[in-house]
Amino acid sequence: MKKLDKKIRRIDTDRDKLRIKQKDSDSLKVEENVFDEPTLKNLYKLSRKNIIKEMGGAISTGKEANVFYALGPESELAVKIYRITTSTFKAMEAYITKDPRFQNIRHTKRDIVFAWTKKESQNLKRARNAGVRAPEPLGSEKNILIMEFLGEKEVPYPQLKNIALDREDAKRIFEKIVDYMQLLFTEANLIHADLSEYNIIIDPNNLEPIIIDMGQAVTQEHPNAREFLYRDVQNILRYFSRYGLKMSPEELLSKIQAK
Repeated sequence: MKKLDKKIRRIDTDRDKLRIKQKDSDSLKVEENVFDEPTLKNLYKLSRKNIIKEMGGAISTGKEANVFYALGPESELAVKIYRITTSTFKAMEAYITKDPRFQNIRHTKRDIVFAWTKKESQNLKRARNAGVRAPEPLGSEKNILIMEFLGEKEVPYPQLKNIALDREDAKRIFEKIVDYMQLLFTEANLIHADLSEYNIIIDPNNLEPIIIDMGQAVTQEHPNAREFLYRDVQNILRYFSRYGLKMSPEELLSKIQAK
């Protein structure tokens, strides 16, 4: 019990440190929205399960969630916390309620956020089982998703948009991303539905792309699946056109859907 109390105090202390580091009142408000009482209780549960040992600072901030660096018993972690009070509920609902895997959930904000967290964990597992490089999900609790940390010295790997590439490396990364899109479609029965240079990070050790942020990914049975896939295709072609890589959306769609 004493060990648990110490762990809880560490989480509280790190939460307080996060508040102190925030100089901007708007940023402080975001942190307050993340570390509400229910979320702290869920962090305590993960601490009791010995999944989280210590919490660190924020490594990314998004519309629906913040990601924090943390330490587990044997490895570094990324702790993604979905905000219950300020998440864009209507946008999330469109991806969740039409997904045949989640048709029976209640349409409350809390239930949508909890289902979204579970959905991202499932999507990451399916992607990895299909051969796509993506963060390994290590556990979840309500609105909190625990993943492997992908980075070095507490700094996450950079987003594709922040990497300067020569044409040869760009071509190789593009081809790998297309391979991943095909594996997602044909092997995992998934469409990312928000794929862009913002949701792909690059391992600087080998310039290998890693697909992230898969909470919104849908199966092919989703009524908007084709629309989402076409949007992903357009985003990838738009980004890599700056490197002189040209392909029509129809050609890329054909490649992705080929068995």
